[in-house]
Amino acid sequence: MSSALKFRRILLKVSGESLMGNAPYGIDPGTVKRIAQDILEIHQKGIEISIVVGGGNIYRGISGAAAGMERASADYIGMLATVMNALAMQHALEEIGVTTRVLSAIPMETICEPYIRRRAVRHMERERLVIFAAGTGNPYFTTDTAAALRAAEMGCDALFKATKVDGVYSSDPEANPDAKKFKNLKYLDVLSKDLKVMDASAISLARENNIPIVVFSILEMGGLGRIFNGEGDFTLINDG
Repeated sequence: MSSALKFRRILLKVSGESLMGNAPYGIDPGTVKRIAQDILEIHQKGIEISIVVGGGNIYRGISGAAAGMERASADYIGMLATVMNALAMQHALEEIGVTTRVLSAIPMETICEPYIRRRAVRHMERERLVIFAAGTGNPYFTTDTAAALRAAEMGCDALFKATKVDGVYSSDPEANPDAKKFKNLKYLDVLSKDLKVMDASAISLARENNIPIVVFSILEMGGLGRIFNGEGDFTLINDG
């Protein structure tokens, strides 16, 4: 059994793919509701939560660029996809009683608030859950990097990276049944071993700001709460 993690304020990185459920693309409302319930469970423990959501279930900028689109334009389309996901997540959370604000790095005040750091901090101090959309607002940066950046700006105690597997492995465990799972890793181990859990800029930013990264599976219902109860499976990335 793992020891319970003691964090007061966390940033949760939710990939766009995790919102698809079993669908080939798009947003599965049932999956979004289940993730919202998991978030509610730890929100009720008094943990302050902010979220960065990806957009890969709708559009990936890097894929668009590979297909011949100019990279900056492709990335902007991907950022708009994250706003759609953020609004879907906001709806699911507010349906179960969690007061939520969406803050976008690309201003679109008709549907959400613009990202202003001090405003975001104030929302969290008032026990509102904050969802950060549109990545960093800049092309060439992933939502993983946006997650590390927002975690640093919000003064978070940890960055929780939600994935399809229960931690970091030496290789893809779905393709290689002999892949080794790591319980603990140092930031430099992730970079030197070229482990694909997050991009290098995100890992480096977390390391510079001494923000631990907890990698866990979002597919298992209640998995997030079990980590805080000391019962979950995860990989902890820090400087040991």
